[in-house]
Amino acid sequence: MQRAMTIGRLAETAGVGVETIRYYQRRGLLDEPRKPFRGHRHYPADMAKRIRFIKRAQALGFTLEEIASLLRLEGADCCSDTRELAAHKVALIEGKSLDLAAMRDALAALVGQCETGQTEGFCPIISVLARDE
Repeated sequence: MQRAMTIGRLAETAGVGVETIRYYQRRGLLDEPRKPFRGHRHYPADMAKRIRFIKRAQALGFTLEEIASLLRLEGADCCSDTRELAAHKVALIEGKSLDLAAMRDALAALVGQCETGQTEGFCPIISVLARDE
């Protein structure tokens, strides 16, 4: 049988800080156990598994709202719903990748202008940022 643990021990087991657990509780991702009179709250050991699920989902780019949806789907016959959420996330990431590539290209072009030494006393990067458009 798994033993209950304090929030500090849970945080250590799950590899997060105590404030992370409290934040997840405020966001509704984790239940907050009842606090006994003159005692400490005790968390079930399997809550560490849920916290690791949340952290892995965050590492894949899911927001806490999306993770809440995933947690509601967990365990149910939900593969198509989960696939839909993940496919949407892939599309968002692809869009961000295109945006980042455009930013990289624009900055590289400005850096290139600086490196040519033909800036005639002005900085092309500052000029672009200070434009009144």
